[in-house]
Amino acid sequence: MLSKQLCSSLKFTKNYGLRTICSSNVSQKETKSLGSKTPGSLKNVVLVEGVRTPFLVSGTDYFNIMAHDLQRHAFLSLLRRTGIPKEIIDYIIVGTVIQEVKTSNIAREASLGAGLSLATPAHTVTQACISANQAISTASGMLATGQIDVAIAGGVEFLSDVPIRFNRSMRKLMLTANKAKTPMQKLGLLMKLRPSLLAPELPGVAEFSTGETMGHSGDRLAAAFNVTRAEQDDYAIRSHALAEKATNEGLLSDIETIFVPGKDKPISRDNGIRVSTKEQLAKLKPAFIRPHGTVTAANASFLTDGASACLLMTEEKALSLGLKPKAYLRDFVYTSQDPKDQLLLGPTYSTAKILDKTGLSLKDIDVFEFHEAFAGQILANFKAMDSDWFAQNYMNRKQKVGVPPFEKFNLWGGSLSLGHPFGATGVRLVTTAANRLIKEGGQYALVAACAAGGLGHGMIVERYPK
Repeated sequence: MLSKQLCSSLKFTKNYGLRTICSSNVSQKETKSLGSKTPGSLKNVVLVEGVRTPFLVSGTDYFNIMAHDLQRHAFLSLLRRTGIPKEIIDYIIVGTVIQEVKTSNIAREASLGAGLSLATPAHTVTQACISANQAISTASGMLATGQIDVAIAGGVEFLSDVPIRFNRSMRKLMLTANKAKTPMQKLGLLMKLRPSLLAPELPGVAEFSTGETMGHSGDRLAAAFNVTRAEQDDYAIRSHALAEKATNEGLLSDIETIFVPGKDKPISRDNGIRVSTKEQLAKLKPAFIRPHGTVTAANASFLTDGASACLLMTEEKALSLGLKPKAYLRDFVYTSQDPKDQLLLGPTYSTAKILDKTGLSLKDIDVFEFHEAFAGQILANFKAMDSDWFAQNYMNRKQKVGVPPFEKFNLWGGSLSLGHPFGATGVRLVTTAANRLIKEGGQYALVAACAAGGLGHGMIVERYPK
């Protein structure tokens, strides 16, 4: 499961998946002092179950609640579905991006709100759109090395109520005012107050290092790889059509109904799915680069509220409790590139890296679940993966990675249609990969995603044997 520093060798076999064979480098003297804690083989990590709230367009039915309410619901739903006692949970990790300052360690606040054990530690991670992926892999590392036996990994994003600040000049003035003692000091500060200082500072989905919004980056990426507007619209229609089909057929079984105070009816479906025609999409104007951009509101993921949670265990612990895991979490990688020109190419790099690491090929993968930030981003990654020139000039590879076949790719919809709560999507991807493997009878799934900062993530999931 973990890096080569922890393992002496990593051997892959098609019949049995990854076998991590670690030999202790501890000396005889050190072994005596460590006793039973001497490092040995890494443990198999399994996904027992994954759940999520319905993903809703921001500003709709979740508008009057808070982020920790959504995460609390995901925790409670996971406990109800699995039936495990709260007391056996050893650790909780949650991913989020735009934090509510009152609940900065939202993992802990949500766990307390859900009535989980006060003795269960919890911490929050942030890694842009792969924050929940990081929560999963961090928990997996703790499980594989035997630090814990049971973990909950999750993620949440609540863009209906983002923190809005005064600008920095106003904040400095207000902080200085707290230290003013005499009337003259206070009057001096009051004289510095200007109407311009009262202008609010709204958070934006933009790169701090480049100042460029992700939408602009998506437009530039599509142009660089010659992805047309028509291709992007076609892909968006595909994503929404598949999401609607999966919803109507009851395939999105990870969704748990939520009751929101003030609402007459429980919420049990994602509300961002919109199946449109090519003609309808063609009428939309570019959203970022006008008038010649190709990214529109229809072929980009939308601002979304939602939360997710999954139950991870060592295989030994799950079987001892009589639980049937869904899948093994076999291996994972992280990648990073130039956030200016390769911001959204994480799937290309992480797919290549995870396949090389495990010895698998694209032909061995039965299920592909990629994060869809933009239709143009997905299609640009496909073109990069299908280019020997790109592989040789940018990836230090002799030949191209290869393209996932469409008949195996995001068959239950994706972030374009289901929604993309930044901190929660990773759990949806991994859970959907496992559920699709079970439904479709496959063995291996590949999960991949891009994230702000030029980051990428890849993971191999293997269906648990019958």
